[in-house]
Amino acid sequence: MKKYIGVDIGGMSIKIGLVNEEGNLLAKTVVKTESDAESVIKTLGESLVRFLKENGLTEKDIEGVGIGCPGAITGATGVVEYSNNLGWKNVRLVDGLKKYLDAQYKISNDANVAALGEVIFGAAKGYSDVVMFTLGTGVGGGIIIDKKLYEGNESKGAELGHAVLVLGGEECTCGRKGCIEAYCSASALIRDTKRAMLADTESKMWEYANNDINNVNGRTAFAMARENDESAMKVVENYVMYLSESIMNYCNIFRPEAFVLGGGICGEGKFLIDKVVAYCEKRHYGYQGTPAVKIITATLGNDAGIIGAAALLV
Repeated sequence: MKKYIGVDIGGMSIKIGLVNEEGNLLAKTVVKTESDAESVIKTLGESLVRFLKENGLTEKDIEGVGIGCPGAITGATGVVEYSNNLGWKNVRLVDGLKKYLDAQYKISNDANVAALGEVIFGAAKGYSDVVMFTLGTGVGGGIIIDKKLYEGNESKGAELGHAVLVLGGEECTCGRKGCIEAYCSASALIRDTKRAMLADTESKMWEYANNDINNVNGRTAFAMARENDESAMKVVENYVMYLSESIMNYCNIFRPEAFVLGGGICGEGKFLIDKVVAYCEKRHYGYQGTPAVKIITATLGNDAGIIGAAALLV
Protein backbone atom coordinates (compact mmCIF):
# COMPACT_ATOMS: atom_id res chain seq x y z
CA MET A 1 0.00 0.00 0.00
CA LYS A 2 1.29 3.44 -0.95
CA LYS A 3 2.35 5.83 1.80
CA TYR A 4 2.62 9.61 1.85
CA ILE A 5 3.95 12.22 4.21
CA GLY A 6 1.64 15.15 4.92
CA VAL A 7 2.90 18.36 6.52
CA ASP A 8 0.63 21.05 7.97
CA ILE A 9 2.53 24.28 8.72
CA GLY A 10 0.85 26.57 11.21
CA GLY A 11 1.83 29.70 13.07
CA MET A 12 2.41 27.87 16.35
CA SER A 13 3.19 24.30 15.34
CA ILE A 14 3.98 22.01 12.40
CA LYS A 15 2.18 18.69 12.15
CA ILE A 16 3.77 15.80 10.28
CA GLY A 17 1.84 12.64 9.46
CA LEU A 18 2.17 9.34 7.64
CA VAL A 19 -0.91 8.71 5.51
CA ASN A 20 -1.83 5.65 3.45
CA GLU A 21 -3.69 5.57 0.13
CA GLU A 22 -7.02 5.20 1.92
CA GLY A 23 -6.48 8.44 3.82
CA ASN A 24 -5.77 6.79 7.16
CA LEU A 25 -3.34 8.59 9.45
CA LEU A 26 -0.83 5.94 10.50
CA ALA A 27 1.53 8.06 12.60
CA LYS A 28 1.87 11.68 13.61
CA THR A 29 4.26 14.08 15.29
CA VAL A 30 4.15 17.78 16.13
CA VAL A 31 7.05 20.23 16.32
CA LYS A 32 7.15 23.88 17.29
CA THR A 33 7.14 26.51 14.55
CA GLU A 34 10.38 28.48 14.88
CA SER A 35 10.54 32.27 14.69
CA ASP A 36 12.26 32.58 11.29
CA ALA A 37 12.06 30.73 7.99
CA GLU A 38 15.61 29.38 8.05
CA SER A 39 15.03 27.81 11.47
CA VAL A 40 11.69 26.37 10.34
CA ILE A 41 13.31 24.71 7.33
CA LYS A 42 16.05 23.23 9.52
CA THR A 43 13.62 21.98 12.17
CA LEU A 44 11.19 20.57 9.61
CA GLY A 45 13.93 18.97 7.52
CA GLU A 46 15.49 17.24 10.52
CA SER A 47 12.04 16.24 11.80
CA LEU A 48 11.12 14.62 8.47
CA VAL A 49 14.29 12.52 8.50
CA ARG A 50 13.70 11.52 12.12
CA PHE A 51 9.99 10.80 11.55
CA LEU A 52 10.75 8.39 8.71
CA LYS A 53 13.42 6.63 10.76
CA GLU A 54 11.10 6.28 13.77
CA ASN A 55 8.54 4.61 11.51
CA GLY A 56 11.07 2.28 9.89
CA LEU A 57 10.95 4.03 6.52
CA THR A 58 13.27 5.75 4.07
CA GLU A 59 12.47 8.22 1.29
CA LYS A 60 12.19 5.23 -1.06
CA ASP A 61 9.24 3.88 0.93
CA ILE A 62 7.05 6.97 0.44
CA GLU A 63 5.49 8.54 -2.64
CA GLY A 64 6.58 11.97 -1.50
CA VAL A 65 5.93 14.84 0.90
CA GLY A 66 2.87 17.07 0.57
CA ILE A 67 2.86 20.43 2.34
CA GLY A 68 0.03 22.76 3.27
CA CYS A 69 1.18 26.25 4.21
CA PRO A 70 -0.63 29.55 4.82
CA GLY A 71 0.05 32.33 2.38
CA ALA A 72 0.68 33.03 -1.30
CA ILE A 73 2.58 30.08 -2.75
CA THR A 74 3.85 29.09 -6.19
CA GLY A 75 3.35 25.35 -6.27
CA ALA A 76 5.57 24.79 -9.32
CA THR A 77 8.64 26.28 -7.65
CA GLY A 78 7.92 25.49 -4.01
CA VAL A 79 8.34 29.13 -3.03
CA VAL A 80 6.27 30.83 -0.34
CA GLU A 81 6.15 34.37 -1.71
CA TYR A 82 4.31 35.81 1.24
CA SER A 83 2.76 34.49 4.44
CA ASN A 84 1.38 37.00 6.89
CA ASN A 85 0.81 34.32 9.52
CA LEU A 86 4.44 33.21 9.41
CA GLY A 87 6.08 36.53 8.56
CA TRP A 88 7.68 35.01 5.45
CA LYS A 89 8.66 36.63 2.16
CA ASN A 90 10.15 34.74 -0.82
CA VAL A 91 11.05 31.61 1.15
CA ARG A 92 12.34 28.74 -1.03
CA LEU A 93 10.81 26.12 1.21
CA VAL A 94 11.03 23.05 -1.01
CA ASP A 95 14.63 23.70 -2.10
CA GLY A 96 15.58 24.07 1.55
CA LEU A 97 13.91 20.83 2.59
CA LYS A 98 15.52 18.83 -0.20
CA LYS A 99 18.88 19.40 1.48
CA TYR A 100 17.62 17.25 4.34
CA LEU A 101 15.32 14.76 2.59
CA ASP A 102 15.62 14.11 -1.14
CA ALA A 103 12.01 13.30 -1.98
CA GLN A 104 9.23 14.45 -4.27
CA TYR A 105 7.55 17.53 -2.80
CA LYS A 106 4.23 19.17 -3.56
CA ILE A 107 3.03 22.30 -1.80
CA SER A 108 -0.12 24.41 -1.77
CA ASN A 109 -2.03 26.88 0.36
CA ASP A 110 -3.44 25.31 3.52
CA ALA A 111 -7.07 26.01 2.61
CA ASN A 112 -6.54 24.42 -0.80
CA VAL A 113 -5.20 21.20 0.67
CA ALA A 114 -8.06 21.05 3.18
CA ALA A 115 -10.52 21.12 0.28
CA LEU A 116 -8.60 18.50 -1.66
CA GLY A 117 -8.42 16.24 1.38
CA GLU A 118 -12.19 16.38 1.86
CA VAL A 119 -12.73 15.41 -1.80
CA ILE A 120 -10.18 12.59 -1.90
CA PHE A 121 -10.66 11.18 1.59
CA GLY A 122 -13.38 13.05 3.50
CA ALA A 123 -16.91 14.43 3.45
CA ALA A 124 -16.95 15.17 -0.30
CA LYS A 125 -15.56 11.83 -1.45
CA GLY A 126 -17.56 10.78 -4.51
CA TYR A 127 -18.07 14.34 -5.75
CA SER A 128 -16.08 15.75 -8.67
CA ASP A 129 -16.81 19.49 -8.39
CA VAL A 130 -16.59 20.99 -4.94
CA VAL A 131 -16.11 24.38 -3.29
CA MET A 132 -15.05 24.70 0.35
CA PHE A 133 -14.96 27.42 2.99
CA THR A 134 -12.81 27.07 6.07
CA LEU A 135 -14.41 29.29 8.71
CA GLY A 136 -11.72 30.20 11.20
CA THR A 137 -9.93 33.38 12.22
CA GLY A 138 -10.28 34.21 8.54
CA VAL A 139 -12.17 32.55 5.69
CA GLY A 140 -10.08 30.26 3.54
CA GLY A 141 -11.29 28.73 0.31
CA GLY A 142 -10.67 25.79 -1.96
CA ILE A 143 -11.97 24.85 -5.40
CA ILE A 144 -11.97 21.35 -6.85
CA ILE A 145 -12.91 20.91 -10.51
CA ASP A 146 -13.15 17.39 -11.93
CA LYS A 147 -11.43 16.15 -8.73
CA LYS A 148 -8.44 18.40 -9.42
CA LEU A 149 -7.33 21.35 -7.33
CA TYR A 150 -7.84 24.69 -9.05
CA GLU A 151 -5.30 27.28 -7.88
CA GLY A 152 -5.22 29.91 -10.63
CA ASN A 153 -2.25 31.74 -12.11
CA GLU A 154 0.94 31.02 -10.16
CA SER A 155 -1.24 29.17 -7.61
CA LYS A 156 -2.46 32.54 -6.32
CA GLY A 157 -6.18 32.14 -6.91
CA ALA A 158 -9.02 30.64 -4.87
CA GLU A 159 -8.89 33.41 -2.25
CA LEU A 160 -12.61 32.98 -1.79
CA GLY A 161 -12.79 34.87 1.48
CA HIS A 162 -11.67 38.08 -0.19
CA ALA A 163 -14.51 38.59 -2.65
CA VAL A 164 -16.49 41.69 -1.65
CA LEU A 165 -19.85 40.88 -0.12
CA VAL A 166 -20.80 44.36 1.15
CA LEU A 167 -19.49 47.32 -0.84
CA GLY A 168 -17.80 49.74 1.53
CA GLY A 169 -18.48 47.41 4.45
CA GLU A 170 -16.43 46.20 7.40
CA GLU A 171 -12.65 46.52 7.23
CA CYS A 172 -10.93 43.27 6.20
CA THR A 173 -7.45 42.10 7.17
CA CYS A 174 -6.49 42.23 3.49
CA GLY A 175 -6.95 46.02 3.43
CA ARG A 176 -10.19 46.07 1.46
CA LYS A 177 -13.65 46.65 2.86
CA GLY A 178 -16.66 44.35 2.88
CA CYS A 179 -14.95 41.03 2.14
CA ILE A 180 -16.64 37.72 2.90
CA GLU A 181 -13.98 37.19 5.58
CA ALA A 182 -15.10 40.41 7.30
CA TYR A 183 -18.58 38.91 7.78
CA CYS A 184 -18.24 35.12 7.87
CA SER A 185 -15.08 34.45 9.88
CA ALA A 186 -15.02 33.57 13.56
CA SER A 187 -13.42 36.96 14.13
CA ALA A 188 -16.40 38.67 12.50
CA LEU A 189 -18.83 36.57 14.50
CA ILE A 190 -17.11 37.54 17.75
CA ARG A 191 -17.11 41.23 16.74
CA ASP A 192 -20.82 41.17 15.98
CA THR A 193 -21.59 39.27 19.18
CA LYS A 194 -19.81 41.92 21.26
CA ARG A 195 -21.67 44.71 19.48
CA ALA A 196 -24.99 43.02 20.19
CA MET A 197 -24.10 42.55 23.85
CA LEU A 198 -23.12 46.21 24.26
CA ALA A 199 -26.44 47.21 22.69
CA ASP A 200 -28.42 44.85 24.96
CA THR A 201 -27.15 44.71 28.53
CA GLU A 202 -29.95 42.28 29.44
CA SER A 203 -28.91 39.65 26.90
CA LYS A 204 -28.21 36.15 28.20
CA MET A 205 -24.93 36.36 26.33
CA TRP A 206 -23.54 38.40 29.24
CA GLU A 207 -24.26 35.57 31.65
CA TYR A 208 -22.72 33.06 29.24
CA ALA A 209 -19.56 35.21 29.11
CA ASN A 210 -19.46 35.56 32.92
CA ASN A 211 -20.24 39.28 32.52
CA ASP A 212 -16.89 39.86 30.83
CA ILE A 213 -16.99 40.81 27.17
CA ASN A 214 -13.42 39.55 26.80
CA ASN A 215 -14.75 36.02 27.31
CA VAL A 216 -16.85 36.15 24.14
CA ASN A 217 -16.00 33.49 21.56
CA GLY A 218 -17.50 31.99 18.43
CA ARG A 219 -19.90 29.85 20.48
CA THR A 220 -21.45 32.64 22.58
CA ALA A 221 -24.20 33.79 20.22
CA PHE A 222 -25.05 30.27 19.05
CA ALA A 223 -25.28 28.95 22.61
CA MET A 224 -27.69 31.67 23.69
CA ALA A 225 -29.66 31.55 20.43
CA ARG A 226 -30.48 28.00 21.45
CA GLU A 227 -31.90 29.56 24.64
CA ASN A 228 -34.06 31.90 22.52
CA ASP A 229 -32.21 35.04 23.50
CA GLU A 230 -33.40 37.65 21.00
CA SER A 231 -30.09 39.46 20.57
CA ALA A 232 -28.21 36.20 20.14
CA MET A 233 -30.77 34.96 17.65
CA LYS A 234 -30.33 38.13 15.61
CA VAL A 235 -26.53 37.68 15.56
CA VAL A 236 -26.96 34.11 14.34
CA GLU A 237 -29.59 35.15 11.80
CA ASN A 238 -27.26 37.78 10.34
CA TYR A 239 -24.32 35.37 10.30
CA VAL A 240 -26.39 32.75 8.46
CA MET A 241 -27.51 35.40 5.94
CA TYR A 242 -23.96 36.53 5.15
CA LEU A 243 -22.61 32.98 4.96
CA SER A 244 -25.49 31.74 2.81
CA GLU A 245 -25.28 34.67 0.40
CA SER A 246 -21.55 34.00 0.04
CA ILE A 247 -22.20 30.34 -0.66
CA MET A 248 -24.82 31.21 -3.27
CA ASN A 249 -22.42 33.56 -5.03
CA TYR A 250 -20.02 30.67 -5.57
CA CYS A 251 -22.86 28.33 -6.46
CA ASN A 252 -23.67 30.72 -9.32
CA ILE A 253 -20.05 30.87 -10.43
CA PHE A 254 -19.11 27.18 -10.21
CA ARG A 255 -22.40 25.29 -9.67
CA PRO A 256 -20.55 22.61 -7.67
CA GLU A 257 -22.10 19.31 -6.67
CA ALA A 258 -21.19 19.96 -3.05
CA PHE A 259 -20.19 22.88 -0.87
CA VAL A 260 -18.10 21.89 2.16
CA LEU A 261 -17.92 23.97 5.32
CA GLY A 262 -15.02 23.45 7.69
CA GLY A 263 -13.49 25.21 10.67
CA GLY A 264 -14.47 25.68 14.29
CA ILE A 265 -17.81 27.36 13.64
CA CYS A 266 -19.04 24.17 11.98
CA GLY A 267 -18.97 22.57 15.42
CA GLU A 268 -22.46 24.09 15.74
CA GLY A 269 -23.57 21.22 13.52
CA LYS A 270 -27.17 21.04 12.34
CA PHE A 271 -28.10 24.19 14.26
CA LEU A 272 -25.99 26.08 11.72
CA ILE A 273 -26.17 23.87 8.63
CA ASP A 274 -29.95 23.43 8.65
CA LYS A 275 -30.39 27.20 8.72
CA VAL A 276 -27.92 27.69 5.86
CA VAL A 277 -29.57 24.98 3.76
CA ALA A 278 -33.05 26.44 4.37
CA TYR A 279 -31.84 29.92 3.38
CA CYS A 280 -30.23 28.63 0.16
CA GLU A 281 -33.15 26.38 -0.76
CA LYS A 282 -35.59 29.28 -0.44
CA ARG A 283 -33.47 31.19 -2.97
CA HIS A 284 -32.87 28.21 -5.29
CA TYR A 285 -29.17 28.12 -4.35
CA GLY A 286 -28.65 31.40 -6.14
CA TYR A 287 -30.54 30.87 -9.35
CA GLN A 288 -33.83 29.19 -10.22
CA GLY A 289 -33.84 26.10 -12.42
CA THR A 290 -30.31 24.93 -11.56
CA PRO A 291 -29.21 21.83 -9.62
CA ALA A 292 -29.32 21.99 -5.84
CA VAL A 293 -25.93 21.99 -4.15
CA LYS A 294 -25.27 19.59 -1.29
CA ILE A 295 -24.06 21.62 1.69
CA ILE A 296 -22.02 19.44 4.04
CA THR A 297 -19.57 19.77 6.90
CA ALA A 298 -15.96 18.66 6.73
CA THR A 299 -15.08 15.39 8.45
CA LEU A 300 -11.27 15.30 8.60
CA GLY A 301 -11.19 17.55 11.67
CA ASN A 302 -7.88 18.52 13.24
CA ASP A 303 -5.96 16.25 10.86
CA ALA A 304 -7.39 17.88 7.71
CA GLY A 305 -4.15 19.76 7.05
CA ILE A 306 -2.00 16.62 7.20
CA ILE A 307 -4.35 14.40 5.20
CA GLY A 308 -5.08 17.16 2.68
CA ALA A 309 -1.36 17.79 2.16
CA ALA A 310 -0.83 14.08 1.55
CA ALA A 311 -3.68 14.18 -0.98
CA LEU A 312 -1.55 16.46 -3.18
CA LEU A 313 0.45 13.35 -4.06
CA VAL A 314 -2.45 11.03 -4.82
